[in-house]
Amino acid sequence: MIEYIKGELTELTPALATVEAAGVGYALSISLNTYSAIQGKKDVKLYVYEAIREDAYLLYGFYNKKEREMFQLLISVSGVGANTARMMLSSMSVSELCNAISTGNERVMKGIKGIGKMTAQRVIVDLRDKIVALGIADEIPAGGTVTAPVNNAVKDEAVSALTMLGFSPAPSQKVVLQILQEQPSLPVEQVVKLALKQIK
Repeated sequence: MIEYIKGELTELTPALATVEAAGVGYALSISLNTYSAIQGKKDVKLYVYEAIREDAYLLYGFYNKKEREMFQLLISVSGVGANTARMMLSSMSVSELCNAISTGNERVMKGIKGIGKMTAQRVIVDLRDKIVALGIADEIPAGGTVTAPVNNAVKDEAVSALTMLGFSPAPSQKVVLQILQEQPSLPVEQVVKLALKQIK
């Protein structure tokens, strides 16, 4: 399985990026969000989702893991294919999409090309709990309160470490966010140590 491809960005269109790594040019289908993030860069690192079908072997590239996780969740919904998921991620950022799903905003979802009422409802019902469990929805302020910004790199690393230690992602995410909101400058190892004392 390919986790990511890192190399020189040789060609770029709003729907496709060609990355050369070790003499091989990989064509990756991308969303507009990823296009905006890598535009103008010479070297890139794209996280990969492989779609292997009888008639094709396709690679989808994502600027970060959150976008890839969201893509994988979307295609797990009945009636949502890879191209529809990419269209959704081109129309909205991951946090906007999470917000629409968690608040059940069917109207916003239907505004995306190719998404009808039934599909919008299915996406909301199927993914509402999952986006919270995976911690993709952490950018949505709980109960409408605006929280202090946290260091996402430290937060992701700490949650990842706790998950590897056997804790569930959702409670780990909650505790880590709480710690970083109170003490934003803490390094990863300190955050993990404090979280270990607090996780139930």
